[in-house]
Amino acid sequence: MSGHSKFANIKHKKEKNDAAKGKIFTIIGRELAVAVKEGGPDPANNSKLRDVIAKAKANNMPNDTIDRGIKKAAGDASAVNYEYVSYEGYGPNGIAIIVDALTDNKNRTAANVRSAFTKGKGNVGTPGCVSYMFDKKGQIIIDKEDCELDADDLMMTALDAGAEDFSEEEDSFEIITDPDAFSEVRQKLEDAGIPMASAEVTMIPQNWVELTDEEAVKNLQKTLDLLDEEDDVQAVYHNWDE
Repeated sequence: MSGHSKFANIKHKKEKNDAAKGKIFTIIGRELAVAVKEGGPDPANNSKLRDVIAKAKANNMPNDTIDRGIKKAAGDASAVNYEYVSYEGYGPNGIAIIVDALTDNKNRTAANVRSAFTKGKGNVGTPGCVSYMFDKKGQIIIDKEDCELDADDLMMTALDAGAEDFSEEEDSFEIITDPDAFSEVRQKLEDAGIPMASAEVTMIPQNWVELTDEEAVKNLQKTLDLLDEEDDVQAVYHNWDE
């Protein structure tokens, strides 16, 4: 896993988000609204909502902001008309990119996503064109500085909770789960008092691609930055070995 530490990426994103928390809070606010609409406002009976709340806390969203978001969605469920859409395409040198969005206007989102690809000299492809290069997995990242357990004890705790795999990085631990088991594993780790820097269902590349051409790197970064600025975009996955 060297060369593309997920935890390093998380820290980088959090540093960026400290300067623009509005973006990540908008993303999580939409996810809260959809989770409440689909499963109700009580986290005890809504595992998806519990997962979104955990994501909100990992991103330092204040508890009162979370509570307001849940109450607003519960009181105005009929007005929540976001739907999930996904786009797949290629960046420079065939870098595979998947974009997940939550939108109330698919035409607007599709146009903005296509524009981001085009400006970075890439192109949007057909559904399924790159997703086969990724595995959908639950991924939990734990900062070593925040965890009191040693690697062996944490690994046994994770595997006992139902995790598929465990690995140790220089500054973090990574726990991988089946996507269907993610909520249960995350909840068991939370109940055990294990702090999580990140916990989400994600798309993990089967292989990573290096870019050595400076122009290609610049163009790919342009696409990723434009997608990051798009309010409808919830997550971007790629196989660039940064």
